[in-house]
Amino acid sequence: MPSEPLSQKEIEDRLRELPGWAFEDDRILRTYRLGTHVAAGALVAHIVAVQDELNHHADVTLGYDTVRLAVNTHSAGDAVTETDFELAQRIEGIAPAHGAG
Repeated sequence: MPSEPLSQKEIEDRLRELPGWAFEDDRILRTYRLGTHVAAGALVAHIVAVQDELNHHADVTLGYDTVRLAVNTHSAGDAVTETDFELAQRIEGIAPAHGAG
């Protein structure tokens, strides 16, 4: 059963728990800056493992020393759901170990 879309207020409330994340174009977004390209690539690899574990996938863009994420739920009409916030929280949990800021 797909997650239900969250209201604008629910999204705003949940974003307060995730500093650095924003809501734009029906997605929650975050860009991490890392010290090197290798560190950025390692973070992406770790994110991929978390996404597979949750069976929920973000759009991930790898730059030289940045990783950009855009998350929404396609099965909920490309809306933001609780599942998106679960993924974001998991990523927030692993990012510091890679030196992401």
